[in-house]
Amino acid sequence: MAGERPKRPLSAYMLWLNENREQIKKDNPGSKVTDIAKRGGELWRGMKDKSEWEQKAMKMKEEYNKAVKEYEANGGTDTGAAKKRKGKPAAKPIKKTKKKDTSDEEEEDESD
Repeated sequence: MAGERPKRPLSAYMLWLNENREQIKKDNPGSKVTDIAKRGGELWRGMKDKSEWEQKAMKMKEEYNKAVKEYEANGGTDTGAAKKRKGKPAAKPIKKTKKKDTSDEEEEDESD
């Protein structure tokens, strides 16, 4: 049987952020991790040319797809999550009634 399923590739944004995180930290000393991530998102959205990162991400995705095909051809399956739960019954979702839904209906009835 094949080894573990290949890990999904990083997005263009995550590739960029991993390479630029240290510079963002230097530019914003004393910032929390969440502030660094927020600033990274702002910088990414403001970028005009993301083609370098998008090309890297596309190449990684192609390599990932190829690795997945090899993995599956060598006996790997996509049932890793199911194997972990083997022997345990699936939990039934709990249905909760929403008070908001009933109040919306009542408001509609009053407006008619």
